[in-house]
Amino acid sequence: MKHLTQADLMSHAEYEAARPTFLQQIIDLKKRRRIEVGPLVSLLFENRETLRFQVQEMIRAERIFEPSKIQEELDVYNALLPQPGELSATLMIEITDDDQIKQTLDSFQGLDRSNTLSIRVQNETVYAQFEAGHSKEDKISAVHFIRFAMPQSFAPLLQNHGANASLSIIHENYVGEAQVPDAMREEWVRDLKT
Repeated sequence: MKHLTQADLMSHAEYEAARPTFLQQIIDLKKRRRIEVGPLVSLLFENRETLRFQVQEMIRAERIFEPSKIQEELDVYNALLPQPGELSATLMIEITDDDQIKQTLDSFQGLDRSNTLSIRVQNETVYAQFEAGHSKEDKISAVHFIRFAMPQSFAPLLQNHGANASLSIIHENYVGEAQVPDAMREEWVRDLKT
């Protein structure tokens, strides 16, 4: 996907004026790009628009005006864009009980160190590659950035709505599976074409 540049961003004033409409568009987009895999894990598949929204929100929240600082934000989020033939996602371990955060997160140790998360379409399986630096031997983050390097055969399979598509996590302390809805498959096909 083409990297975001400062020319893709709205000024502070433009963004404030457009934010309610832009926010609704992003909410609608994220509904097609977000999926729960079991009761505690969700994935948001990223693209230029989801990441442009994140940059705009960071600039707004942090009151960033200096072009070099804006570029730093762009550089961080551009690193999350899927490369050709890839899907990329933000994985979130969602724990609502404050008293259970540490214990639950500890149970996810090793999630990012082996073939635990996969996309399967018909008989083809692709495992997630986790970005390094989000866990240590004794601690794991609740948020991870992941990539799926998709073989060329996947896009045609995704376009065949008769072909079963699913996401699954198989970990010693957590198992979850989700069927990929048609709207998400269409988003993935668009991502793989850009």
